[in-house]
Amino acid sequence: MPTLVRRNSLDELRDPLALARNLLTWDPFGTSERASGFAARFEVKETDAAFLVIGDLPGVKEEEIDISVDNDVMTISGSRTAEEKKENETYYLYERQYGSFSRSFRLPAHTDSSKIEAHLEHGVLTMSIPKKEASRPRKIALK
Repeated sequence: MPTLVRRNSLDELRDPLALARNLLTWDPFGTSERASGFAARFEVKETDAAFLVIGDLPGVKEEEIDISVDNDVMTISGSRTAEEKKENETYYLYERQYGSFSRSFRLPAHTDSSKIEAHLEHGVLTMSIPKKEASRPRKIALK
């Protein structure tokens, strides 16, 4: 059963558009990511030598990211924490999302999970998952 995500009435009093935004983000099918908080976005591409997993993680610190591999499933999880709200500050717009995220990817059998490399730069996580040498394309010379 879908639920309506409600802010407290104090938020609605401070922000005259909060009630409208709250009602307009109601998703009767439960598919909206807005209600669940921060959602990391990823793309996966394949080269001759490796698979590249690239994720947008703006505002996520390196120490807040955990990457693990278990039974050929790679899981990337972490969190983005909100700035501390001070009592004397008034927000007129609050759309940035915070919270925990977790994404899992099944690794193909022909990858070498022991040699995965990952780095975070300017909020972009880039991971290289090399293919095993035997599965890489190669040229055969004619004799």
